[in-house]
Amino acid sequence: MNRRDLLSLLPAAGMPGAAWAAADATVSAAWDAWKTRFVTPEGRVVDGLQGDASHSEGQGWAMRLAVGFDDPRAFALLQSWTEKFLAVRRDPLLAWRWLPGEGVADFNNASDGDLFYAWALLLAARRFGDAALATRAGELARAIDAILVRDAPGGGLLLRPAAERFSEPGREVVNPSYVMPLALHALGAAFDLPRLGQVAADGEALIARIAERGLVPDWVGLDAAGWHPDASHGPLHGYDAIRVALYLAWSGRFAHPAVTRARTLFATRNDGIPVRSDPATGEVLERSDAPGYAALAAFVRRSGQPLPRSGMPDFTAAQPYYPATLHLLADLAARETSLAWR
Repeated sequence: MNRRDLLSLLPAAGMPGAAWAAADATVSAAWDAWKTRFVTPEGRVVDGLQGDASHSEGQGWAMRLAVGFDDPRAFALLQSWTEKFLAVRRDPLLAWRWLPGEGVADFNNASDGDLFYAWALLLAARRFGDAALATRAGELARAIDAILVRDAPGGGLLLRPAAERFSEPGREVVNPSYVMPLALHALGAAFDLPRLGQVAADGEALIARIAERGLVPDWVGLDAAGWHPDASHGPLHGYDAIRVALYLAWSGRFAHPAVTRARTLFATRNDGIPVRSDPATGEVLERSDAPGYAALAAFVRRSGQPLPRSGMPDFTAAQPYYPATLHLLADLAARETSLAWR
């Protein structure tokens, strides 16, 4: 099969046709400002608050943004750096953490980084007409399926946070924010890996059970008796779990209980967005005035409804890397679910 044939067989993979309309000048300027602030000329995404570290998660997010902002040059630079410095394991997965002057600081992977990286490669294969990207996406998708998808205690499937650690006999630790249903379904459909679709559905169901009792914690322990907040990672709804509602709404799950919980949380007051809360009581422990968190909250609050341009905060690269990146991801999610700019 030649490359053109392979590209013709790839599904749209979660790309609404309207998503690829050229971004207007304001949106393009935000992407350019983000790249200038957080991406080196070699294609390394830098988190200044983490010792200028780079993570597979950040590379995957940036590549997904590059596809969404129709920027093949940035995509190629980001992929080149990632393949050279993070694709160093004996399997197709990525080492998750790299530090200046040290190199890879932990050869373990991070499942969300691998998932976004594979998804970005798959979308870029169609967008930029390069079947080699689909081949690499397929390698990663099959590794995610074989290494990271596991039977959950009590039934169903779960997505392990990493290939190593987080597991012991009869007990698993998972991160609910690593479940991105749209990406899992897209990769499963493209490469005939039905377990990826099943782990997305089972992950959504687990998150729904958690949300019945309160906010979703950052980390959750699973055993035969059920689930509980994982105290070893801090039993809070915090900087990880804030992404859960974003990913669910981006996947079209507007009525999911976790999205409903997040809407309520984000609607409580106007003196900053809650970024750390007690899952059991809902008490807000920390708020932030970073516009990136406000953009995420705006998307989640209006998910399933038209979101006018004026409803999204203006982007600024003066905010730290994490909220700045969430800002662009929320903007992209809004555009791709046809909710923005009405």
